[in-house]
Amino acid sequence: MPMAKPYPPVVLRERLRYQGYKYVFLGQRLRFPNQTEGDREYIVHPGGAVVVPVTAAGTFLCIRQYRFAVGDYIYEFPAGTLEPGEAPAETVKRELQEETGWQAHRWDDLGQFYLAPGYSDEIMYAYLARDLEPLPEKPPGDEDEDIQVVELTTAELRHKALHTLELDAKSVTCFYRALAFLGQL
Repeated sequence: MPMAKPYPPVVLRERLRYQGYKYVFLGQRLRFPNQTEGDREYIVHPGGAVVVPVTAAGTFLCIRQYRFAVGDYIYEFPAGTLEPGEAPAETVKRELQEETGWQAHRWDDLGQFYLAPGYSDEIMYAYLARDLEPLPEKPPGDEDEDIQVVELTTAELRHKALHTLELDAKSVTCFYRALAFLGQL
């Protein structure tokens, strides 16, 4: 039997802590169902979309890029923030082209998930891309992105997911969702 959801906390006051280019940082004073009060802060995010590109040979196209928050290069599947009015399916098509120079002719929905619900309301929309082909010319991407396209095998991705810090959490989640969808889990 499913558990009944408790009443949500009541927002007593809200304060804008920071208004960024893409994100908002909010502070809230809340009254919880047990009548205690507490302060919480979180990032309001427009959402993101991530694509798992699988080649005809069964390998995965990833990107390797520098992430300033961790001070290192990591492997990821192509992804990006939803632009105003843009559907997640359009975001992943754009990001696949901009970040890898490839396009896909077959798309499957891998579902959605919260990226980091302890401090953000961001929802990630995940897609599988197949029937890939290179574009005649790679479209311009973000000027400040240092990206290298890398093709990895299932074994290489499993190793990175289970034994290293080289693969980010959204990519780990999407990798295993893709394997389940493809019947390879």
